[in-house]
Amino acid sequence: MEMNKLVLLLVTLISVLGVVQSFDFHEKELKTEESLWDLYERWRSHHHVAEINHLEKRRRFNVFKSNLQHVHNTNKMNKPYKLKLNMFADMTNHEFRSVYAGSKISHHRMLHGERVGNKSFMYATDDNIPASIDWRKKNAVTPVKNQGQCGSCWAFSTVAAVEGINQIKTKKLVSLSEQQLVDCDNNQNHGCNGGLMDLAFEFIKKNGGLTSEDNYPYTAANGNCNTIKEGDQAISIDGYEDVPINDEDALMKAVANQPVSVAIDAGGSDFQFYSQVIQNLYK
Repeated sequence: MEMNKLVLLLVTLISVLGVVQSFDFHEKELKTEESLWDLYERWRSHHHVAEINHLEKRRRFNVFKSNLQHVHNTNKMNKPYKLKLNMFADMTNHEFRSVYAGSKISHHRMLHGERVGNKSFMYATDDNIPASIDWRKKNAVTPVKNQGQCGSCWAFSTVAAVEGINQIKTKKLVSLSEQQLVDCDNNQNHGCNGGLMDLAFEFIKKNGGLTSEDNYPYTAANGNCNTIKEGDQAISIDGYEDVPINDEDALMKAVANQPVSVAIDAGGSDFQFYSQVIQNLYK
């Protein structure tokens, strides 16, 4: 299979969210306990939530009410984003962080030391920066994926950047395998227990490439490396760079030229129910 040699950039911060399906409600449904129960049942049906015993259902209902109030009150504030109820609506924030947002990127970063940056930056002299750019509109971003209950955010961030630069260079958008990184990049990264994008880029470079999602599908669990599938690479990369630290101009130059790998601390309640940014709030 022909492999496409690429160069990547990355900027590292901290953790991740999976894809969620939102759920709308009306303010009148918040008026009484009975209407709240009806809303809760509608939410459970919408998300196909399994039946539980009465005591646990009451506990989950209490959590749901609290989260519902948080979403409703936050959306009434003058914030540049909106929240919606989603599949996490009957989870406490502690539970959400433990199951979905328990990234160990900061832990791994401390063990490996803070990065000191590159000797050079490939876009340093590029001053032709557009007012805006959306790589989705340029077909350089695959559909949203769901990492599930696995701390593999580092793999998803890595893969998304590789998918983007591959499309920019070849005009072919190929969904690549996060599971290959989870299973096979385990010398310093730790699968569902966390890792670093820098190390994953280095693995892809030394490994000779990365295979496709179709060839090595995601399971949201640690597994044994399938060396046969791993050997069927869809793309390869020549290397990667870090965006200079605390340099917004450099970040703009990088993003103007290609998707950039970023991790976000997504453990807060607003991230738990994040829906969309309000584009024109300050215009």
